[in-house]
Amino acid sequence: MRRSLVPGEQVIVSTRPQPRKLSGAAAAFILSPAIAAYFSAWVIRGEAGRAVPALSGRWTPWLVTGCILAAASVWLGFCLPRLLRWHGTRYTLTSRRMVARSGMWKRQDRQVNLASVRNLTVHESVLQRLFRSGNISLETGHQGVVTLQDVPEVARFRDFILDAIEDLPDEDDAQPGRTTDYPAGALPWEMKEGGPDER
Repeated sequence: MRRSLVPGEQVIVSTRPQPRKLSGAAAAFILSPAIAAYFSAWVIRGEAGRAVPALSGRWTPWLVTGCILAAASVWLGFCLPRLLRWHGTRYTLTSRRMVARSGMWKRQDRQVNLASVRNLTVHESVLQRLFRSGNISLETGHQGVVTLQDVPEVARFRDFILDAIEDLPDEDDAQPGRTTDYPAGALPWEMKEGGPDER
């Protein structure tokens, strides 16, 4: 993200969606090998042959291999895609724009110029309120609505966005020949970050 910043722009905060979305994948990651080990032991003890006489001892290695492959398929087909989807999603707020990036191989970028934001809305479900997360919707005049899903510490993130919008220079001040007086000669993003941008 640093390499894509324009001169004078600084990153205020960058985060990923609430890790709560990984709870199902984490449970499957733990339970699938445990269940596979249980059934493997059940097969090795000869219980499968007693339950189904056709499954004689020569089927034991194949049944155990099937249990192992079943656990591996849960890891690779269910847990890993969700982990990569979460890891590949990032919300970055800079002093000028909001950037939402998602995807590992197939990348999707959504950017909202803070100067174009007309309304900011926070939506929280009961479960999201328990984890202090929520969805933030940014309404703009020409881009419609951009929604950030499951933002952690949603109240603080909303305040960061509002502060960044408030610190934007006025349109009149951005015109050539106009100057803006900031305290101690500091620009808004310098006050937010606590220092000038590193060159």
